[in-house]
Amino acid sequence: MTGNALPDRFSETVSALVPAFDHSDDILGLAVSGGPDSIALLLLAHASFPGRIAAASVDHGLRAEAHDECAFVAALCAERGIAHRILKPATPIRGSIQMEARKARYSLLNGWVEHENIKWLATAHHADDQLETLIMRILRGSGIDGMSAIRAKRGHIIRPLLRFSKDMLIQFVADQGVNPVDDPSNRDLSFDRVRVREALSKLSGFDVSLASQSAAALDDARTAIHWMVDELTAVHIKQTDDGCALDKYDFPHEIVRRLLLKCLHICDPALSPRGSQLEPLIAALKQGQTQTIGNILCKGGKTWRFAPAPRRNNI
Repeated sequence: MTGNALPDRFSETVSALVPAFDHSDDILGLAVSGGPDSIALLLLAHASFPGRIAAASVDHGLRAEAHDECAFVAALCAERGIAHRILKPATPIRGSIQMEARKARYSLLNGWVEHENIKWLATAHHADDQLETLIMRILRGSGIDGMSAIRAKRGHIIRPLLRFSKDMLIQFVADQGVNPVDDPSNRDLSFDRVRVREALSKLSGFDVSLASQSAAALDDARTAIHWMVDELTAVHIKQTDDGCALDKYDFPHEIVRRLLLKCLHICDPALSPRGSQLEPLIAALKQGQTQTIGNILCKGGKTWRFAPAPRRNNI
């Protein structure tokens, strides 16, 4: 695909994700770090929707170079008349660096769009990111919810580059005469994603954009399962004085598992049992047994019943 065709494809993608955007005065917010992916997002959005975008960059305070990288994005935006903000977390990031940095980034970006009355926030996740995420979640044993991977639209966040390959984006930025930021953490093999990326780089001849089709199909399946479980919940889960009851459970295993979770959450919304806890519980309930999980007493039989377990008397 030629560079000239990319803005048209980007515009069409945004319009498909947010059909009302073309006929509104909404501003599209952009998360721009300065790397080739987010710079491509900035340039494509500016070409597609001039005067209707704003950008923000997050300085996590983790690298000395981050300030200069944010200033680089600010200068690019100033040259093009694009509103830009640099966001910084109020407290230092500690713990699992990638996870905590991600939480801080989205918290800051969500606060920015809310303060600026920006309706949509676009991030620069692309087809290679999608494939890496799918591989990582397979290796971690994710179920269908996790395998939905990176969703093209979730709430007010959209990801219009999921069908664009990284190579395509890098070439587009180079064609615009812009030299993006090089983040050395993208080559740090201590990160799982970087190791997966390194392994995938040894493959060739594959269209990585097809990973988004697989992820979208899995997301459709996830949506269908959620819909079915909601329908069955309305019919077969009954509220009781102290909890709830499930009067039918001869469904496929995944449906039974989700109905069981619905019952447990009715009794204790904070309970988050692992799969290793649910499987033996399902087997026991099908055999008419009674078990306790968390603080919930679960009774099997023709109807499964769930209620808070009686408090033990301390002697």
